[in-house]
Amino acid sequence: TFEDCQNGGRPKAEAAASALKTIFPLINSQGIKLTIPMPGHFVSKESAVVRSETETLENLIKDHDAIFLLTDSRESRWLPTVFGALHNKIVINAALGFDGYLVMRHGHGIDNEEESSTRLGCYFCNDVVAPRNSTQDRTLDQQCTVTRPGLAPVAGALAVEMLVNLLHNELGNRAPSSSGNESADYSKLHALPHQIRGFFSTFTSVQIEGPAFEQCTACSRRVVSKVKDEGFPLLLQIFNDPGYLERIVGLDNLHNDTDIADFDVDWEED
Repeated sequence: TFEDCQNGGRPKAEAAASALKTIFPLINSQGIKLTIPMPGHFVSKESAVVRSETETLENLIKDHDAIFLLTDSRESRWLPTVFGALHNKIVINAALGFDGYLVMRHGHGIDNEEESSTRLGCYFCNDVVAPRNSTQDRTLDQQCTVTRPGLAPVAGALAVEMLVNLLHNELGNRAPSSSGNESADYSKLHALPHQIRGFFSTFTSVQIEGPAFEQCTACSRRVVSKVKDEGFPLLLQIFNDPGYLERIVGLDNLHNDTDIADFDVDWEED
């Protein structure tokens, strides 16, 4: 509100928690001011603050049933996505562009091999590069900080309704996607899409389904298992060198194979 912006302003999370208590005084809400460490954003090896914030973020995710990712940049969603997969949490992601939005639910966490082929993908499963500093040397509109005024309310409402439908399916975050078969009852409240992509330029939306990528830089077994085994030292290396993340999952080899294939072409002259 305007009052929250007075005298230098209040932290957004604290203002939101306070507003919820104004609506319903008995609600259990707490605003926590936290900086999420990100790949491509340099961190000093002596930074005890970053270690503490990483531990705080993981504990918050462990202590909650559902996580909404509504942060401002792509790379800021990476660490919560990893922790969500590690602790098998429901993760709902909402991302905005200038006149388009994406609302999606992440697949379930890593457990046994036979289920991996049916697991739904996360926000990063379509990427073949590791997340990096997306704000460096970019204008405001390229940083997705300028959006149409109705975009956030629409995406936020869809994210909440997606969670509600998911909670009405006995399988929880293992529930399959209804995309392509919206008439089927995948939930007691009917449709349960994996992704909803909306376009304000045409006032349309589409439902999309995407499987988990075995070389995903966030939810793949290679990343989640390595983070579980090595902890903060590994995360610190990834924050300072996103290319290391590509080497963990083998995307560097994929890039090299692609480069070689580009040259292995028979050209015909007219």
